[in-house]
Amino acid sequence: MRLDELEAEVSLLVNQMTNQPEDQYELYLQLRQKMSELRAFGMPVPADFVKFEEELEREFSRRR
Repeated sequence: MRLDELEAEVSLLVNQMTNQPEDQYELYLQLRQKMSELRAFGMPVPADFVKFEEELEREFSRRR
């Protein structure tokens, strides 16, 4: 999968999290999976995605 395709999928997931807050945790897991794919292929992960991932990790770890 190309970098621009993965970035588009990540952007879509972020948008869905905003518009469908009841599914946030499931979407968060999908987001982490897509970002892991980027990393596994040695592709750069945009800094704003990394920051968003860290913020979500903190939020969901507090909820547990």
